[in-house]
Amino acid sequence: MAHKATTKSTFFKIIQPWVFFPSAALIILFVSLNLVFQESLGTFFEDAMAFISTKFGWLYVLAVNVILVFCIYLGFGRYKNIRLGGKDCEPEFTNWAWLSMLFNAGIGMVLMFYSVAEPILHFSQPPYGAAGTAMAAKNALNISYLHWGFHGWAVYALMGLCIAYYTYNKGLPLGIRWILYPLLGDRLYGIPGHLIDVMAVVATIFGLATTMGLGIQMINSGVHYLFGLAESPGVQVVLIGVITLFVVASAVSGLDKGIQLLSKLASILAIILMTFMLIVGPTVFILGSTIQSAGYYLQSLVRTGTWMEVYEGTNWMDSWTFFYWGWWFAWAPFVGLFIARISKGRTIREFVFGVILAPTIIIIIWISIFGSTALHIELFGAGGITAAVNNNIATALFVLLERFPLSYFSIFFVVIAAVIFFVTSSDSGSLVVDYLTTGGKQNNPVQYRVFWAFLQGIVAAVLIWKGGLIALQTVSLVTGLPMCILMLVAIYAIVRELKGT
Repeated sequence: MAHKATTKSTFFKIIQPWVFFPSAALIILFVSLNLVFQESLGTFFEDAMAFISTKFGWLYVLAVNVILVFCIYLGFGRYKNIRLGGKDCEPEFTNWAWLSMLFNAGIGMVLMFYSVAEPILHFSQPPYGAAGTAMAAKNALNISYLHWGFHGWAVYALMGLCIAYYTYNKGLPLGIRWILYPLLGDRLYGIPGHLIDVMAVVATIFGLATTMGLGIQMINSGVHYLFGLAESPGVQVVLIGVITLFVVASAVSGLDKGIQLLSKLASILAIILMTFMLIVGPTVFILGSTIQSAGYYLQSLVRTGTWMEVYEGTNWMDSWTFFYWGWWFAWAPFVGLFIARISKGRTIREFVFGVILAPTIIIIIWISIFGSTALHIELFGAGGITAAVNNNIATALFVLLERFPLSYFSIFFVVIAAVIFFVTSSDSGSLVVDYLTTGGKQNNPVQYRVFWAFLQGIVAAVLIWKGGLIALQTVSLVTGLPMCILMLVAIYAIVRELKGT
């Protein structure tokens, strides 16, 4: 009896009860309600998302541009040489490990899912201009770069930098709430802070569960290509169960041996895949397309980044650009806090350009190699990629790889890389939620992290089985709006704090 009492006492000393229990309860309640009232709940959140897109899409566009400009200012301005952790602090991780971990946590598997599908969808269903033309192909890559490039990573950079600065330079706990410390001070130890962290936990779990759902569909498609395994919710639930065990193994291994090692391996596999496609694909076309499309992206960054289809009277952006900006903001607590955790010892300049510039360059190269190859087939080859994407978006990359030599091995590589990306994203998310629900404590017993890893897997598996991923995706994006507002206020807060240095 004494042992049990001690265990219970220790549990309540470690967790932040007003964050841990409300977060877990809200997640379980939503999943339960979604199972019982799936159709009506799905309609409610779709209406909520449509309302946000219609009424506040302008705020998303304004916010991502303001944040990008502000981050550039921090990278070049008077505060660029401030070191996170103090002037004598050394980075905990090498540049290679640091970049691999932040990229895998921030985007990883989702980029594999959309690298062929998104350019093809913009090519066949463009927001402006005629479909299926050379200009449509040019714009398709440009829009894809916009959605995955500088603006989104600036959102992560701002969140991560604010958290890292307050944690390592001001001695505050590792958490989302503290980005408002210059404005609210010690009141953040109370209800306002708890509400911010609960919202961050819910957004993180729902966002990760949705990504797991999308990713497992891709993995299932790859396994189907390789071994003929059926593509069905039942198979996907089993796959989630198996991969969740890998996530637990990674969590038990710790940050250094788990996430860091797997992130490096995933990065190596990604480089091998890009190199393979560059060699077997239309090499000269890919190289030319990369240079031209990257240049076009930079030239049109302001125009494309501020386009709002106001005069067209269409609503294309609701399901694309507004959707993406909401997604980046919804993911900002998870990715920003994780990047902050691994960035001690970096200067503000290193941090800003490492988080924004390096991933964007990788994304441009990745999307250009695979997207340009698919567009080349549509423009100058046999076609058929568009039809395959419209039939099943999860198979897009595999349909492309089938057109080239050694397709069995390349698809096998993609499946392995997708599994590793899956594991690193889930484990990173579990680590972040562990920090948020324990008040920023960084050396908690591993079972707390394992609990959140299992909860992610259970949420994703249940909703895949019952077809509730759309509602889950929508509710996670709804959290993007308050995060957007929070981050705009955080700009004022960090400026106020830095002026005092």
